[in-house]
Amino acid sequence: MEESIHIDLFYAEKTEQLKRLVCDIGKRMWERGYVDGNGGNISVRLSKECVLCTPTYMSKGRMQPSDLCMVDLGGKQLAGDRRITSEIKTHLAILRKNANAGGCVHAHPPYTTSYAVCGQLPPLGAMAEAEIFLGDIGLVPYATPGSPLIVQYVEELSVGRTALLMQGHGAITWAASVEEAYWKMENLETYCEIMHLVACRKDTLVPFTLEQRRELSALRKKFES
Repeated sequence: MEESIHIDLFYAEKTEQLKRLVCDIGKRMWERGYVDGNGGNISVRLSKECVLCTPTYMSKGRMQPSDLCMVDLGGKQLAGDRRITSEIKTHLAILRKNANAGGCVHAHPPYTTSYAVCGQLPPLGAMAEAEIFLGDIGLVPYATPGSPLIVQYVEELSVGRTALLMQGHGAITWAASVEEAYWKMENLETYCEIMHLVACRKDTLVPFTLEQRRELSALRKKFES
């Protein structure tokens, strides 16, 4: 009976629409150079216990709706012909810990990942759009992708944030919808690119004051409400 319920959800029209959206986002990530080979992953909360996700060893630029999978919040595969990736565990940690998270996007955008492989965050508090749409960004210490340790780090650091850089790996963003989660990945990469250009200029960055950051934080809360 439970298996039948899962299958019905996996093939429901709303889920089919989300499958097409996930494939579209995957193509956008690939076209922008945020992923290569079989890199990156996308997930969407379907219900209290079920999550739609991309499979392992699959180019995000070539996915079809029939390639997607479904898991429960514990990581058990419930539907889909392809195998799930071990990295879905980090997505599930975020979805378990953050009730308002409806979708996650993991990728390796170049400018963002250049900070991640150096174990650094870009300078914060310098660009209004980043303050409004990203807020505080976390830095996850290195741990093997898919390992219990990386899951623990991500779960702990996800609280109160919507974006994390993972040292030696890439980035993950999340939001109420998977579309918005993808927007945050674009926001993050643009911000990191601009901060990289500032460093190349060897010029003086002008940060916001604490009061200015508070005003921008108030604007962010309006978008999140």
